[in-house]
Amino acid sequence: MQGICLLGATGSIGQSTLDIIEQHPEKFKLVCASAHSSVAKMADICRRFQPSRVVMGSLSARDELAALCPDLPISFEWGDEALEDIAADAQVDQVMAAIMGFAGLKPTLSGIRAKKRILLANKESLVTAGQLFMDEVARHDVLLLPIDSEHNAIFQSLPQHAQGAHKKHVSKLLLTASGGPFRSWSLDEMRKATPEQACKHPNWSMGQKISIDSASLMNKGLELIEACWLFGVTPADVDVVVHPESIIHSMVSYLDGSVIAQMGNPDMKIPIAYGMTWPNRIETSVPPLDLVSIASLNFEAPDLARFPNLKLAADAWYAGGTAMATLNAANEVAVAAFLERKIGFLDIATINGAVLNQLESCPVTSLDVVFEADRMARQVTTNIIDKKDWV
Repeated sequence: MQGICLLGATGSIGQSTLDIIEQHPEKFKLVCASAHSSVAKMADICRRFQPSRVVMGSLSARDELAALCPDLPISFEWGDEALEDIAADAQVDQVMAAIMGFAGLKPTLSGIRAKKRILLANKESLVTAGQLFMDEVARHDVLLLPIDSEHNAIFQSLPQHAQGAHKKHVSKLLLTASGGPFRSWSLDEMRKATPEQACKHPNWSMGQKISIDSASLMNKGLELIEACWLFGVTPADVDVVVHPESIIHSMVSYLDGSVIAQMGNPDMKIPIAYGMTWPNRIETSVPPLDLVSIASLNFEAPDLARFPNLKLAADAWYAGGTAMATLNAANEVAVAAFLERKIGFLDIATINGAVLNQLESCPVTSLDVVFEADRMARQVTTNIIDKKDWV
């Protein structure tokens, strides 16, 4: 029986994780869970799974949740310190790091330092503090398993679980991208795109922020950075390939000309279940892949003129230091502004580039440096948006 700490229980990754726990109650027990403000959803989770501890993002949300579940023997808590504490709880064996954005960094590091198995669905942790993060993983000899479908696919396609395995056998990592809802849209059409259109991903059901990132290919840019840290490569070792069907989740190209791909229906329960049970596999509710009905698979190169966020991410990686944290923070603020209809869709990448150019990168020597870079980038981005300085 594996005790699970689910950070971000009410999001799409959290819900898929709960499906796996519910399907295999003999293998997994939800011990701790967190949510920011989705009280009603968390109340349902508390009734169904009865975790020992639950953390909410605010005191008011904690009190509201406790009032909805007065009969349950659960410790209702709130705040950042409690979030870090549940990731290190003695009853926890695995931490599913599914909090989206920069907020997931500290609790994930807490789980690493407590030597838990880390199931990483929060790419921003690696994007913003990659070297520090991977140093902590190595220092505490922690098993880190990627849950993003693309990185999980690369992990499954590599010959061994070892950073730098590509140096002996692999020529390229092939990171697939669906292309999002605007794959075939012109720049003029994208300029007029609404948040509702940007959130209509053709293959995946995701939250608003990650859906917008998918539409702008920033999600793929962040995944490019994440792949570099996870597998010890540079952006030059990774090719992004647009694959609209989202059936091949990523590939590894070997020196002998072989290409190994991981395929499956687009459902996050597959990589989640693999991470929770590695090196074994268990049944999921995902139907088997029917290649005959799919009939064809298509591939194309990404258009960097229409999707410049992908190049910005590579530029940030090569710049090193705080550049990646700066880009991530700028993008989070810009996406929020787009969702509020303060800026247009194409403005997201323009603003990201402006902030990246304006703020000088410095070496990441501690988490404090990362947090200061994040704070400064958010401030600069907000000022640019308020003053319309990017126009």
